[in-house]
Order: sequence, then C-alpha cells, then structure tokens
Amino acid sequence: MQKAGIYIHIPFCTVKCMYCDFYSITERENSINRFVDAITKEIERCAVDVSQWIFDTIFIGGGTPSLLNGRQIEKIISALYKKYDLSHVIEFTIEANPGEASIDHLKAFKNLGINRLSIGAQSLQPKILNFLTRIHNREQIFKTYNNARSIGYENINIDLIHSVPGQTPQLWKKDLKDIIELQPEHISAYGLTVEKGTDLFTMVKKKIVKMPKEDENVEFFEDTIKEMKSNNYDLYEISNFSKSNFHCKHNIHYWEIDPYLGFGPSAHSFDIKYRWNNTKNLDGYLQKIRSNKTTISKIELLSEENKVNEIIGFGIRMFKGIDLNKLPKLYKRKLEEKLLLAKSKFRNCFIYRNNHIRLSEKGMLFADQITIDLMF
Repeated sequence: MQKAGIYIHIPFCTVKCMYCDFYSITERENSINRFVDAITKEIERCAVDVSQWIFDTIFIGGGTPSLLNGRQIEKIISALYKKYDLSHVIEFTIEANPGEASIDHLKAFKNLGINRLSIGAQSLQPKILNFLTRIHNREQIFKTYNNARSIGYENINIDLIHSVPGQTPQLWKKDLKDIIELQPEHISAYGLTVEKGTDLFTMVKKKIVKMPKEDENVEFFEDTIKEMKSNNYDLYEISNFSKSNFHCKHNIHYWEIDPYLGFGPSAHSFDIKYRWNNTKNLDGYLQKIRSNKTTISKIELLSEENKVNEIIGFGIRMFKGIDLNKLPKLYKRKLEEKLLLAKSKFRNCFIYRNNHIRLSEKGMLFADQITIDLMF
C-alpha cells in the first residue's frame, strides 16, 4: 500500500497578491456556492484507481479557503468521506489569511476534523505588507493566531517571506523573533521569487522594482537558519522549519514523489505514472462539470528521466537529501559521476551518509545552481 494525499483548491481571494502565481480570482463571492457544488461533483465522478493508496493527509489551499464558511467546507469534506476511506488521515490542513478567518469559521473548521492551520502572514511590517499587496496588518496576524490557539488548534504554521525589495535584514530578523515568540509548530520562510504572469514580474521587467542582490539573499537565508536553529526549529526542507514531529506531512508527499489527488480549478494530480492538471479557469471548470466533461486540461506520462529529475529536484531541497536507492542503477551511476564534478565546483556543500546525498547548510545557499548541475 502507498501513502497518499488529497489537495483541494479554493480559487477565491479578496485581492490578488502581486507576487502570487497560484490560480485565484477576485470579486467572485457570488460563485462560491456554484463552485462548491461543482467540486463535490468532481470528487464523486473521479475514476482514479486508489485501491492501493492510503490517504493520510488532506490540504485545502488556495486562493483563500478561509473565505468559505463551515457549511461550504463541510459539503466538500462530506463528498471526500463518501468517496474515499479517510480513516487513516492524521494531518488535515486549511490555509487562512489573517483578517479573513473569523473565529466562527475557525471553530467550524476544527469541528469538521481539520487539525492544522496554515496562516499566510508573510510579514509583520506595514511597508512590506503594502508592497506585497497584503490587506491585513500585524494585529490581525496575532489575533488570528491567538483565536486559533484558544479554539484548540495544536498544529499551526505561519508563512513568512524574505528577500523583499525594501526589506532589511534587521526588519526580517525582528519578524522572525516576533513570530518565534508565538511558538507555532511550523514556520515556512520563503525567499520572494519573480514568477511569470504576476504583477511583480511586470514591475521587475519594467525596472520599476529592483530585487535584492544574491549576496543579500544569502544574508537573509543565513539569518533565517541561525534564528530557527537557536530556537529549536528543525530545518527539514530549504524553506520549512518545524518543531519535533511537526513536519508538514502533506508537502512531504510531493517532495518524496508519492501519489496524490487534486480537486478544483488548476489542481494537479499524480499517480506515479501520470501527472495531470485541471483547467485553470473557474468558468471553464464550472462549464465542464455542468456538461459532464472531464475537468482535465493536460495529462503527462512521466518518463524514467522525468521521474529521476523530480527525485533529484525535490530531494536536494530536503535536509535528508536524495535517497540514491530510489534511482535506477544506470541513473545512480550517472548521478554519482555528476556529483564528483559538483563536489569540486561547490566545495563543502555535500554530505554523504547511509546512501543519501544531501546539502550542507552552505550547500543550501547554492541549491538552485547545484540542482541544475545534477539534473539530466
């Protein structure tokens, strides 16, 4: 039997953040009920053979899932329970934005069995929040967190972003210290990336905005690791830190190339052999459901080389590294040849142990370049 996860994509947002390339739409609250009806139908109609899978995680992401009320989320969850055996689920996450997750919504979510909350804080600084087009403030972050604790959530993640134009290392370290003081079980600390199709991409291309230099990014990353380690947060993936036994199990499914099902517009699925994704448009998605047509817009058969590259690309970002035993013998030998060259180019960046190759903390600073050199 193979452990697996389920992802639910909720595409609604109050405001589209300038850096975000996930599919989301604004000013469509009147479509939420139609969307809920449609996604329950998609779940009911799913014909993927999961007889050899054990679902142990569910993740409701977006968009802003906390815009939906308890009844709407309950309808989606009920469809999942009717369709699949979810008796083995141990981690059930929903994303929430500060100021857009009322205490009543949080209570309803917890009563439905959701046991992990991921709060999209991103920053505590008004200037940085404004640049990122986030509509909440510092006080709302703390209020959402404290509400969740008072309700009884015992597994909370907080998202933060560094390497933002105008952000100083001092401001970043203050954010880290203030968030760590709350003692969430998990902290995701991402470097801001410029993604095609976003407002940030356009601003950088037109030279309206200048991204931090590489040495500045290194300083942000080094400060992050130092603060997290000194406060007993375990670095288990290049952007993810947790207290003991609170790694995000759902994301680990992605990184370890486990199977998963995705429902909702733009959601991806993977069954080890094929990867497919739904149409990236709410109206198109709703129309396909109404017409009893497949919501899949693209399907890809993964070649052996594709799979090896995914094992390398995800594995190199994880603290435990790449399990060389997962590679076919031919690729294992070729990767070992590539590693010899990489070790001479990136000195003191690799650690080899128990047939795993992983990056040292120094190596994580060069993870993107190293990944390119190792892939086929």
